[in-house]
Amino acid sequence: MGSGLNFLDLILEASLLVQLVMLGLVAMSVMSWAIIFQRKKAISDALANAKKFEQKFWSGIDLSKLYNEISSRSGQSHGIEALFTAGFKEFARHKKNTFQSAGIVMEGTHRSMRVALSREIEKIESSLSFLATVGSISPYIGLFGTVWGIMNAFIALGEVKQATLQMVAPGIAEALIATAMGLFAAIPAVIAYNRFSNKVEKLESHYINFMEEFANILHRQAATQIEAQANVSA
Repeated sequence: MGSGLNFLDLILEASLLVQLVMLGLVAMSVMSWAIIFQRKKAISDALANAKKFEQKFWSGIDLSKLYNEISSRSGQSHGIEALFTAGFKEFARHKKNTFQSAGIVMEGTHRSMRVALSREIEKIESSLSFLATVGSISPYIGLFGTVWGIMNAFIALGEVKQATLQMVAPGIAEALIATAMGLFAAIPAVIAYNRFSNKVEKLESHYINFMEEFANILHRQAATQIEAQANVSA
């Protein structure tokens, strides 16, 4: 490849609009990769924390002790721990009212856990929409830069009497670089978005399964307590 078609020279000699397109695509690509690494860590941490918590939860530990242990930590609970603390806190609050049925107690507990679930999934999905946006619009932005560059190449071609390949090639090459950069920004973003969306769905399903199992345990406790209170009253 001759020096006239040097990659860096093509970018530096491109029209201002094409350079702005390229700069925008580079910025979008850098932001996408930052989000990819950030979300990868967040999802991996959420899965690891869920596994660690469930091992303790199913070890037979007293639920009140587990709740107090989590509540005593500095900072807010996250992930599956947030579902547990939200559910147990609401359950304990309703349980103080001895006149409520098990169904009413569990309705409030379920509602509290669903709100916590929605918040946790919203946090874990943070910035994924940006990846989807980059994957959707980057090729079109690159194509716009390509069309503009080719237009400039042909306009310049029309101003000379005898056209040669050496005159046209740099303009077309700089235009095609914009398309390549658009694809370079879009492809990783699309792959990451699809992969993370699948992992978030699995994580949400895992959280929901835990919620149902935890709710069954609390329901049995509530029913047992109400039955014991009824026997005492009788």
